[in-house]
Parts: sequence; structure tokens; C-alpha cells
Amino acid sequence: MQLDILNIEGKKTGRTIELPEEIFGVEPNNHTIYLAVKQYLAAQRQGTHKVKTRAEVKGASRKLHKQKGTGGSRKGNIRNPLYKGGGTIFGPKPHSYDIKLNRKVKDVAKISALSVKAKENAIIVVEDINFEAPKTKQFGAILKALNINVAGKKTLVVLPEYNDNVYLSLRNIPTVDSTVLSDVNTYDIMNSNYLVITESAAKIFTEEPADVVEA
Repeated sequence: MQLDILNIEGKKTGRTIELPEEIFGVEPNNHTIYLAVKQYLAAQRQGTHKVKTRAEVKGASRKLHKQKGTGGSRKGNIRNPLYKGGGTIFGPKPHSYDIKLNRKVKDVAKISALSVKAKENAIIVVEDINFEAPKTKQFGAILKALNINVAGKKTLVVLPEYNDNVYLSLRNIPTVDSTVLSDVNTYDIMNSNYLVITESAAKIFTEEPADVVEA
């Protein structure tokens, strides 16, 4: 897959990059994408939900009235789950929502997600972005030059390594997010409408494709 490298003004630089077909040109496996997204979203859940059982709520432990002779139903103490303020039966307890997924499945999912974006022509390779100081307005101008509508489209900017000025420049744009190449995941790829990859990050695919996939 050959793509033109654009400058920050949205114009062709005259350079191109050949992205490997084994990463950007495979037939997407939708089920692995589903599993990877499901695992990512499940891992975001804190799992701290908790309710009190009848052993934990406040209330006397005495029996409300004698077992027989009242004409009413049998009753235990006031902490009975049938009463207001009583304990909860089979309520939620703290637990982890993590789902185990094999590394090979996650690799296939990530490759499939990248191939989906390639088929949608949603991948843009731009020359390296460097700011002397954080400038949100300047970063917005770059996206506009790349014909990216930040108002209605989500954009993921992939960098070779963390850049503080770039991050501070884009963090106030609600529909734009950034990540380093080693941290990119299936959910972030599928959740974005555009994938903007800087030139240095894109070259890692051509130089060390195996390491990128396994990251």
C-alpha cells in the first residue's frame, strides 16, 4: 500500500511510503476486532460496585414477633431483604471484568483494524509535527489543511514517541486524540474516523513490522 507523505499544509511533499500489505492489506477478521474491543472496554470498568447484605446493614437482630399465633407471616429480624432498609439479595460485589485474550488474537485484531482503515482510505501520512510551544490553534490549522473536519469526525494521531508540545496542542480538541505507536490498540483505531500517522511512525512499519504488531 503506497501513500503520499503530506506536509503540515496538506500538500504532497513528493515523497511516498510503502506500507506493508501483511499489515494494511489483509482481509479483516471482524470477530477478532469484536473480541479486542470487548476486552478493552471491559478493562475500563472499575468493578467497584457493592451493596450490603443482611449481615452488613444496620438493624437489630431480634426476631420481630413470635413464630406462631399472630396470624401473620413468619418474620426474622428487621434486616430481612423483604423490608425497606434491609439487605440486598444476590447484589453486585466488587470484581474484575478483565477478559483474557491470546496475544495472537490481539495481533490479528490490530492488523484487521489497520486494514479496515486502509480500505476506507482513512489513513493519512504527514511529515513529523513539531511545535516550539503548545498551540491548539496551529494544530487545528494542520487538521483543516488535511481536510479533516474536527467538528464531526474523530481523529487519532499516531506519533513515534511522546511529544509534550503536540499532546498539549491537541488535548483541548474534543474529537482528536493521540497515542504513540507502541501503545496503539484496536479500539482506538476502530473508534476513529481518520488515522493520522506521522512520517517517523509510519517508517517503523516498514523497518520493523514484527515489533510494531507485537507492541
